[in-house]
Amino acid sequence: MKKENKSIILWLLTGCVLVFVMVIVGGITRLTNSGLSMTDWHLVTDTFPPLTEAKWQETFEQYKQFPEYLKINIHNDFTLSDYKFIYFWEWFHRFIGRIIGLVFIVPFFYFLARKKLDKSTIKKCIILLGMGGFQGFLGWFMVKSGLIDNPDVSHFRLSLHLTFAFITFAYTLWVALDLIYPNRAAAILPLKKIARIALVFLIIQIIYGGFVAGLNAGLIHNHWPLMSDGQWMHESVILEKNSWFLRFTEGKSGVQFVHRTMAYVVVGLILFLYFKSRKHLLSKQQQNGLNALVVIVFLQFTLGVFTLLYGVPMWLGLTHQVVAFLLLATMTFTLHRLSK
Repeated sequence: MKKENKSIILWLLTGCVLVFVMVIVGGITRLTNSGLSMTDWHLVTDTFPPLTEAKWQETFEQYKQFPEYLKINIHNDFTLSDYKFIYFWEWFHRFIGRIIGLVFIVPFFYFLARKKLDKSTIKKCIILLGMGGFQGFLGWFMVKSGLIDNPDVSHFRLSLHLTFAFITFAYTLWVALDLIYPNRAAAILPLKKIARIALVFLIIQIIYGGFVAGLNAGLIHNHWPLMSDGQWMHESVILEKNSWFLRFTEGKSGVQFVHRTMAYVVVGLILFLYFKSRKHLLSKQQQNGLNALVVIVFLQFTLGVFTLLYGVPMWLGLTHQVVAFLLLATMTFTLHRLSK
């Protein structure tokens, strides 16, 4: 690591931590059904929550005009106090997004003005800024889908928003790792190829995790290893939709089937990578990355099983999402060390 890059690395890793925190808060927002509490988008005036009781009441009255209240909460003796609770989590989620924007933009222009960034890093940082802006758009795009007729966001948009946050984190970490390990060595091509394939399947698994969350598909078929007594694939997978594509993208049973089956694929690929690596001479970082991958993927698999068996309690659902983040971080680190 070059001494002059330490501040840039710290900046990028701070961004990684903030994205990680934002995903956690996003998970709480989803699990507490708080995502539709802010019915309008104002970049400046929404920076802080309502500061007076009159403003709270006005905001609550606006919320009452939208489907979530009219179709669900109106029947639940939903009070202003209840509204303040769900409002907080959505506001906090957006507030962290603003903080991330400032943390990325202000130091970027500072480092640019001080000529501390080489051309390659500048290009990567511009990509990161674009990804951050697009992530903000995806958040708005997701929330908008739940404010029209259906008091629920599109599971496609939710998954896109979630997955892109994971990808933004992974790319930020990759840029930081390029600076932490500036010296290049020959890649271990066979392991690099397997790691890339494993990463692709991990991202597909994250996408389907978003589908499961968006459809509340974890609340059904709470059995393991079979979906029900004697059925590896529950009969409802076939009955729910009239085409295979819809069954595995919009049907609750089908989406859960893919997510639970893909878990075996991800575990299998990581184990294959680990045992294949034993035929090669590895550096300390490579070996540590592979060891951590095996431990974390088994932890994540176990958490997934218990999350399903217990019907997605909030703490388990959130922990499952957090460990998915750690798994992606470890996969990114391992692939980087096997590639460069």
